[in-house]
Amino acid sequence: MQSKITGFHKDEEDDWVAELECHHGQHVRHDPPFINRPWTTTAQGRADKIGHTLDCVKCDQNEPIDIW
Repeated sequence: MQSKITGFHKDEEDDWVAELECHHGQHVRHDPPFINRPWTTTAQGRADKIGHTLDCVKCDQNEPIDIW
């Protein structure tokens, strides 16, 4: 299911998590060469992604909402 990004926060390991409108979180790491998301490294890059959609696997699996 597609869900819009509404914000971001860091987890206990200091990795960025996208907060989705479905109330699930999804890690959005920049870990080259495996994952290339340089936009996660700046406040402006993350702000530019607000409103964009991600595929929420947790919704697809009917998981309960995340609490952060």
